[in-house]
Amino acid sequence: MDNTIRLSKRVADERQCSRREAELYIEGGFVSIDGEVVEEVGARVAPEQQVTLAADATLLEITPVTILLHKPAGAAQPLHLLKADTLTRSVPCQRFLKRHVAGQQEMVPLDAKASGLVVFTQDFRVNRKLSEETLEQEIIVEVSGAIIEDGLKQLNQINGKVSWQNETRLRWAVKGLKLGTIEKLCKEVGLKVVSMKRIRVGRISMASLPSGEWRYLQNYEKF
Repeated sequence: MDNTIRLSKRVADERQCSRREAELYIEGGFVSIDGEVVEEVGARVAPEQQVTLAADATLLEITPVTILLHKPAGAAQPLHLLKADTLTRSVPCQRFLKRHVAGQQEMVPLDAKASGLVVFTQDFRVNRKLSEETLEQEIIVEVSGAIIEDGLKQLNQINGKVSWQNETRLRWAVKGLKLGTIEKLCKEVGLKVVSMKRIRVGRISMASLPSGEWRYLQNYEKF
């Protein structure tokens, strides 16, 4: 015979709060069962199990977050990389919640074969800005082959600037870039793309974020 009850009811009874308040505590990652944090409001708990509410528990609503990922080359569906164990430890960050990776929408998509900065957001304000405004992207492109005469001039017939970093590396600082455009334009001037790495979107750079890891966009950072 199942003698378990919903965790939200148990928290509401013990905390003497409403069911909705109990759900907010759970969704906020403040409730643990036998020492393990549980974020699912529908979880069930047995009478003998110990339910604990964190000392710093708050009823503040969970605000939408924006995530910056260093996508490895070849990751066609990078959303699956947004996990607790891929949250970078290279910079200070806020506490991870499962809700932070739910409903994330990828903005300014990157070619599957390319690596570099990818932006995901739950925040409608960030979504609107990245959807409605044409932000500059900075992409480093490794190439092989010999460029045709006036090839660099031809590449610069875009909304931005293309320049050589060294003999095999081009820096693209462009706006309104569509998927596949760089490879197509390089081919037209005799160059083959070996690799691409996006290092900046708008004013946000990838900096030292390790490949395959992600971090939260901070409140003071603006695209």
